[in-house]
Amino acid sequence: MLPFVLIGLSLVLLGIVGLQFMYLFYLDHVFRERKKYLHQLERRSDQLAEQLTAANKRIAEQNELLEAAYPRSIDEVWAEVIDEH
Repeated sequence: MLPFVLIGLSLVLLGIVGLQFMYLFYLDHVFRERKKYLHQLERRSDQLAEQLTAANKRIAEQNELLEAAYPRSIDEVWAEVIDEH
């Protein structure tokens, strides 16, 4: 009777070890997917930062053109526009 109990216990422990390995492989897969997703987010963040820099540069250029075309401050121009309406 004792050998059957020991065989059963061995099979149960083997099943537990198998489940732990499956869980370990699952966690490894999840970690790789998160790492891949994080890399995508970092690339997208870099792209958006470049776009933001380009947009700020363009706004600065347009402000310089407006200052050259209209030497008065933009606030004064808008104040006149608002007063007219």
